[in-house]
Amino acid sequence: MSTSYAGKLLRVNLSDSTLRTEDLDLELAEKYIGGRGLGTKILYDEGVATVDPLSAENKLLLMTGPLTGAIVPTGGRYMAITKSPLTGLIASSNSGGVWGARLKCAGWDGIIIEGAAASPMRLHIEDGNAELLPADGLWGKTSEETESELKGIYPKASVLNIGPGGESGSLLACIINEADRAAGRSGVGAVMGSKNLKAISVIASKSSVEPYDKEALAQGNKSALAMIKENGVTSGGLPTYGTAVLVNIINNIGSYPTKNWQESYDPDADLTSGETMTDHHLVKNTACHRCPIACGRVVKVGEKTVGGPEYEVLWAYGANCGVSDIEAIFEANYWCNELGIDAISTPCTIAAAMELYEKGFITDEECEGVPLKWGSTDAIVEWTKRMGYGETALGKLMAQGSYRLCEHYGQPDLSMSVKKQEMPAYDARGIQGIGINYATSNRGGCHVRGYLISPEILGLPEQLDRLATEGKAEWTKIFQDLTAVIDSSGMCLFTSFALGAPDYAELINAATGTSYNADTLLAAGERIYNLERLFNKAAGMESDADKLPKRLTDVPIAEGPSKGEISKIADTLPEYYEARGWKEAFPTEETIERLGL
Repeated sequence: MSTSYAGKLLRVNLSDSTLRTEDLDLELAEKYIGGRGLGTKILYDEGVATVDPLSAENKLLLMTGPLTGAIVPTGGRYMAITKSPLTGLIASSNSGGVWGARLKCAGWDGIIIEGAAASPMRLHIEDGNAELLPADGLWGKTSEETESELKGIYPKASVLNIGPGGESGSLLACIINEADRAAGRSGVGAVMGSKNLKAISVIASKSSVEPYDKEALAQGNKSALAMIKENGVTSGGLPTYGTAVLVNIINNIGSYPTKNWQESYDPDADLTSGETMTDHHLVKNTACHRCPIACGRVVKVGEKTVGGPEYEVLWAYGANCGVSDIEAIFEANYWCNELGIDAISTPCTIAAAMELYEKGFITDEECEGVPLKWGSTDAIVEWTKRMGYGETALGKLMAQGSYRLCEHYGQPDLSMSVKKQEMPAYDARGIQGIGINYATSNRGGCHVRGYLISPEILGLPEQLDRLATEGKAEWTKIFQDLTAVIDSSGMCLFTSFALGAPDYAELINAATGTSYNADTLLAAGERIYNLERLFNKAAGMESDADKLPKRLTDVPIAEGPSKGEISKIADTLPEYYEARGWKEAFPTEETIERLGL
């Protein structure tokens, strides 16, 4: 009987250049779905939680889900899962494009990368065959240069690689595929770089995987497409304006962090909005594998046509750095992709450096000709390059993230981060639920581990009062569990604007032959979230790590529509732990037993 699981994993040991095929444990796959869940289980069981993240003992897993490569909307995602060098905790970073679908169609559920090569290597996969090859000539090249060179050898290949950021050990380094799609957060590219692995190219002769029940999957696909088409966000806002549709929405409620979160409203926000990008700069939309939404942007940087910035990037280089020149943001975003560094954490670190400079902690001498002044377009582009290439003493320090930068100058409270990872573009003082999500995210400051913006701002699946705290802890838990399911399935989180747990259960069952319902599927998501927390506990996470920067809990918003608000995380965190069945930030024995952990 067919199932959309490929049934095998590729284990690559770079220390001794060996490749080994392993059978997928289907019982374990069903328990943890795939992707993020199954990858975390493998890492946990193999003792990775206690190792140095940049040592040969760390492992990097590139995992697909059961719906990756299947004929379902957005069924092309993969996860990069490892121990993060930025946070010291679990890292699981999601990417789209086509690489994940190609890997699955080539016959692999995932790749387990361990050890470290003595010199630069690359991996080439063609259907069921794989080989390690020297990559000395690619080392030092940008992501675009690497992809172009490998596509010259393998015209039909999809290419995943690291840029100079991963090679130089930036803790903000990401993994890039298809030139501008990124497994962007938590330093996964630094782990790949520490292993001397430059790139993975994949060729697949199949275009999709065979499901368990072809007719049932076709019906589920038809229903899901109809719901996506009927939803105003997935059929209107995102295709028309991309994720940047949120710029004016979030700014107009006064929760748009400005100048390193010192303010929460930017009067010039519209200059860097989705509307402005669409009306004056958009070349075309782009879509990932089998995506009906097409939220991707293509813009021009000089004479080059390149991938445009997402909402978080427009905010982070824009209002958060005091910049209103959208073309400068395009260029800075382009360099993040070229150098392979996180386009959220990089500009957020520049914003923290700008505040340090404003307050006199960073000197002109340290800036070496490019002052870190608010609003400087030269600064956001040049310091992105310096961070990516590891140039200048300050550039190397900034490439380790805002927490280590601010700690170096004795000002850790100026880092707008959780668990040492920078928070994205929503001020939790004016949107209470997202603050619970930030604080309790297993991978540090993150909005896509339980996107409470959906009910609090967009009114999906129902409208919540963004300033209220009642019920937000339980909402956060449910959204976090559902997100774990989606990440593990191989679909895109944006489908959740239109789809719910019953819809994902229908698709996964048709693809694999499982028998999930909404409750058992969410229980699998809860199992995954709790296992990540157990990984973090083994990695040394302290019980007081679930907290927000003091600026959000102690300093009310000074001006704008959310004036006077602070985060009430102190009130909601105990409710969250109760909803989770946790004590002092970790699962109780009863919860562990209930979830079969």
